[in-house]
Amino acid sequence: MNERFSSPRIAVIGGGTGLSTMLRGLKKLSRNITAIVTVADDGGGSGMLRADLGMPPPGDVRNCIQALANTEPIMEKLLAYRFTEGSLKGQSFGNLFLAALNGMSDTFDEAVRRMSDVLAITGRVLPVTNENVYLAAEFSDGSEAVGESHIAEFKKGTDKRIERVRLIPERPRALPEAIRAIEEADMIVLGPGSLYTSIMPNLVTDGVAEAVARADAFKIYVLNVMTQDGETEGYTASDHISALFSNSGEHLFDWCLANCLAIPADFVRRYASEGAEPVKIDDEAVKKLGVGIVRAPVAGWRSGYVRHDPDVLSRELLRVYREKSHTRVYG
Repeated sequence: MNERFSSPRIAVIGGGTGLSTMLRGLKKLSRNITAIVTVADDGGGSGMLRADLGMPPPGDVRNCIQALANTEPIMEKLLAYRFTEGSLKGQSFGNLFLAALNGMSDTFDEAVRRMSDVLAITGRVLPVTNENVYLAAEFSDGSEAVGESHIAEFKKGTDKRIERVRLIPERPRALPEAIRAIEEADMIVLGPGSLYTSIMPNLVTDGVAEAVARADAFKIYVLNVMTQDGETEGYTASDHISALFSNSGEHLFDWCLANCLAIPADFVRRYASEGAEPVKIDDEAVKKLGVGIVRAPVAGWRSGYVRHDPDVLSRELLRVYREKSHTRVYG
């Protein structure tokens, strides 16, 4: 088999739980992975370190490093450990580890590389930018929320939609290695993850969306299984895709991978009480956007949450890549 198909160079773009979950499955199937990760978080433990130390938020990057790490179980538990009392209450050891390396390094991406080396990760993790950025969301009623941690709360309980997101400062310079990874990829995967706060901060970083659009790669978006209260209530598949295209100004991908498994009724009821539901696939509207839908049984549910099954999702992504990478457009 051609090396491009047996061991493709994969660039994944996103952040949050969705991206790190997928990486745990993907590393079992490929060693040629580059994760390009948002650094716009300003809440939780990451926000505390950002405010105290003036460093980029470590949380999303650290989660991706952990997902790709080849470590003993005790090290995995140590990195995930969260302090339960004192001034460090709620902070994870993994975040502190990366913060210490950042203090020893000239740049944040150097600290990320050092942590990756220590943990012998499969592939690479890159922050999308080294700049100190904050996320702002502009809403359909003309209002605006600044700070990733404030956006969902600002929107909850209203019928307004997020019209546009931007970074402050606007269009910060992307890490050159991230742009190169996109340009050299055989396959580019967007998501899974929060539409506006995990995926889009990468795409509004200067040069990223343009690099994705011009890349000679198979490009696919992993649609979230459920809508997200405070971001995408009532959104269909085409709403997600339209938002990505309009905010980036580019036709970023030709294919969308969507879950086809029915979500158990008790999960649907619980999510509905929290303002979320399974994302509806409106095929004709998606087709009009020039995107093909691929359905696959990629959802899983455990511990009360509906998530992508990392192993199934990874297998399906590589299957779709091998079957459909001969074409760039729907049809």
